[in-house]
Amino acid sequence: MRSVHNFIRSTILQIIDWFYPWFKKIMPKQTFRYAACGGFNTLTDITLFFVAYNFIFHKKPVQTPIVLISAPIASFLFSFLVTFPVGFYLSRYVVFQQTEAKKTVQLRKYFMVVMGCLFLNYIFLKLFIEVFHWYPTPSKIVTTFFVIIFSYLSQKHYTFKAVSSVD
Repeated sequence: MRSVHNFIRSTILQIIDWFYPWFKKIMPKQTFRYAACGGFNTLTDITLFFVAYNFIFHKKPVQTPIVLISAPIASFLFSFLVTFPVGFYLSRYVVFQQTEAKKTVQLRKYFMVVMGCLFLNYIFLKLFIEVFHWYPTPSKIVTTFFVIIFSYLSQKHYTFKAVSSVD
């Protein structure tokens, strides 16, 4: 299992780092890796949101035993089930490798930051769709822009904060 993990991590790094020389003058490698991994995960998130909203939930609310969930929120939650573990894996093993914190500690911190992202997603989606009456997919794209800024700063300075070396 370890060799499969190393192969996947190594392959992802090779692909991302192959493109890095074109961006070397405008951003550090870690920021580029975050942008590449985050971009992939965001594209996956938006694609899953679109598919769920239009083809799984058919733009209709979802009745659960407890509460009625609007189609955009149900679609968002559906995409989250995929992008949460993918995002953690990419952040821990591709972007923020220099940390020495235990995986369980990082997962807990990552989950807390993601809960903040979920809250921001929920608030912005409600605002854009129900108050501004925008279409759901463009609303999700605009929401994602704001959430990415919060996520990057939180992950870099909290979840995967690099261990300072004592000289």
